[in-house]
Amino acid sequence: MAENNITNEQNAEQQVPAAAAQVETATKKAPVVETAHDDFDWSVDKRNVSSYSKEEKAKYDETYDNTFKVIEENGLLTGTVVGLTKTDVVINIGFKSDGLISLNEFRDLQGLKVGDEVEVLVVEKEDRDGNLHLSRKQARQQRAWEKIVEVYKTGEVVTGTVTSKTKGGLIVDVYGMETFLPGSQIDVKPVTDYDQFVGKTMEFKVVKVNEAIRNAVVSHKALIESDIEQQRVDIISKLEKGQVLEGTIKNITDFGAFIDLGGLDGLLYITDISWGRISHPSEVLQMDQKINVVVLDFDDEKKRISLGYKQLTPHPWDTLPAHITEGARVKGKVVNIEDYGAFLEILPGVEGLVHVSEISWASTPINAKEFFKLGEEYEAVVVTLSKEERKMSLSIKQLTEDPWATIETKFPLDSRHKGIVKNITPYGVFVELETGIGGMIHISDLSWIKRFNHPSEYTKVGSEIEVVILGIDKDNRKLSLGHKQIEEDPWNTFETIFPIGSVHEGTVVKKDEKGATVQLQYGLEAYAPARHLRTEDEKPISVEDVKEFMIIEFDRSEKRILVSHTRVWEQAKNEEKEAVAKEKRADADKTRKAVKTIQSKVEKATLGDLGALAELREKLKKDEGDEKKGE
Repeated sequence: MAENNITNEQNAEQQVPAAAAQVETATKKAPVVETAHDDFDWSVDKRNVSSYSKEEKAKYDETYDNTFKVIEENGLLTGTVVGLTKTDVVINIGFKSDGLISLNEFRDLQGLKVGDEVEVLVVEKEDRDGNLHLSRKQARQQRAWEKIVEVYKTGEVVTGTVTSKTKGGLIVDVYGMETFLPGSQIDVKPVTDYDQFVGKTMEFKVVKVNEAIRNAVVSHKALIESDIEQQRVDIISKLEKGQVLEGTIKNITDFGAFIDLGGLDGLLYITDISWGRISHPSEVLQMDQKINVVVLDFDDEKKRISLGYKQLTPHPWDTLPAHITEGARVKGKVVNIEDYGAFLEILPGVEGLVHVSEISWASTPINAKEFFKLGEEYEAVVVTLSKEERKMSLSIKQLTEDPWATIETKFPLDSRHKGIVKNITPYGVFVELETGIGGMIHISDLSWIKRFNHPSEYTKVGSEIEVVILGIDKDNRKLSLGHKQIEEDPWNTFETIFPIGSVHEGTVVKKDEKGATVQLQYGLEAYAPARHLRTEDEKPISVEDVKEFMIIEFDRSEKRILVSHTRVWEQAKNEEKEAVAKEKRADADKTRKAVKTIQSKVEKATLGDLGALAELREKLKKDEGDEKKGE
């Protein structure tokens, strides 16, 4: 085919000069007398080829070149089908030769025939075999890429077919080119089953292109979001406070529920779901449930809508039953507990407060968080009621008669009773005699003979204890109680048993820097100052040591006894010294009497008698000196 084209070119070149010669001959004005040699055309060589001027040659070259198209590699051209074989399609693009394209590249075209025009891409003008290399597939890809880049810039929506599933998403055919659809861009809701989209034709938006590797990413979610945004704008433009809308619950959280209003989400807070208290929205609402809600507030800029559900029904306080009045008995469930009391829900949205002072007639402090339990039901009396302020105060103690009204009759002075220890403080013990009636035993009224640092050393909460009514304060609802008064005061007897100067055996039960506590008989305790704990052998006295102690002070009014161990052995030593001195004094008196007797009997003294008398006098002086030293 290439050789035929060359031959045609040579014939054309030969015909052009001949025609030119004929034109030139016809235009001559007058005949010329020719000689024998003048009729020969010397411009024609032996090859019968004419020569042209430069202008003529340029003109003929231009005419020839215009008969062919300008062909560039990788360019897109429209060609005509000039032939069909079992395997190829012959395409004429106006080049010096035709091109062949595999029939497989035309599978999408049904009924392809000679004369049809198709777009192709020039891969090579001449391959190594000298043939024109064309491709319809690459032309389609090139044209598809150009379109994809164009719609990416313009934001135009394209239609594509999902051809297969791949890792992380889907493959979509757009304009005959494969693009990637990430799983996160399929829908606004999370998608787990990708297979359901394979084979579907859908609309997409090109969201990313990479021209270096000719890769494009498309999104169907972007279109949905765009539609939703438009719907949001339309909905918000028509919103009004108090407007009632229908929505579908799409998500439930701890703090409320998100309602789909048809492209725009609104938030229904938990406090706006029910007039009554609920701990979680799921107690009232369910997923995908359709409900009517009222618009409470909205923000055009932030596109936030606050919704209400309970507001569609009247407030329970506005429709309070007629039987709920002051003085009426009601039942309610504990919905909230504070330090100052508990709230009972009488009806959904109608609550009353039971103050801690209205729990019991007793004056003993009550901890509301220990007394009440959430969810428990209690009966109470309506004390005050205000529909305008929507407040109600309740009382549990007023379900029973005030026991203090007849306190003097049931608990007269000096009467004995048994009660339960309810509370212990550093200064006393609170005892409950019956529900609503109680009093305190001061720490000093627990025992006649023992002193306690804390009442817990004597009793504990929950123990039963016997008491005597010492005083009644009806106005302040207080009883003064005593426990030691059950027995007679033993100090009248102790005064005779433990007189000052008497010595008793005692056990050291406690010791500190100032002294020691000593346990005497009958359970009586005394105190020995540190200076009275000195022993004769200077050894220290320890706890649990048993020693003899002397009573050095007995104060009945203060119930105080002071003892001394030191005085015991010091007194014994002094008594021993006194006995020795007394004996010496007796001997001295006896000697004096003997001397006087001798002197009265002897009229004249001899030298020997004088010597004996002198010795007797010396002995007497010595005895007197020893007696003085002893003192």
